[in-house]
Amino acid sequence: MKMLGLFKKKTVNLLPVMEGEVVPITEVPDQAFSEKMLGDGYAVKPVDGTVKAPVAGRIVQIFPTNHAFGILAEKGLEILVHIGIDTVELKGEGFRRLAEPGQEVQAGTPVMEVDLEVLRLRGKESITPVVVTNMHLVKGLKVHGGPTPEVAAEIELK
Repeated sequence: MKMLGLFKKKTVNLLPVMEGEVVPITEVPDQAFSEKMLGDGYAVKPVDGTVKAPVAGRIVQIFPTNHAFGILAEKGLEILVHIGIDTVELKGEGFRRLAEPGQEVQAGTPVMEVDLEVLRLRGKESITPVVVTNMHLVKGLKVHGGPTPEVAAEIELK
């Protein structure tokens, strides 16, 4: 009897959600993210305002202000993408929705556009955290930092 696949690692790759520098979540200037209160992940210091799905899945939520969205990915992973810091205060200014809740997306599908200049003019940080909110499914998470890496983070599932 063969045990094919029994010891195969279960991994999910998260792509960078924006063009820019990928950094550890601990570098986000907001305690809820940097102290991993919402979960673990990575962040992007963006140079471009197109926000893409980090993984294939279904968009389960887009906040009314368009500053954040959630994706239910394979294996039940729940991913939160939060565009900028304190950007909820902009009440949607500078954000344009490209996808809708319930929509199936592939990794790299554009979901939102943000005008980075509006964020700058309003005094908001553009750093964008990407967080796995149900960490009980995760055995390990490795961030691949630097300027727009092919894979931003690799998740090993339990």
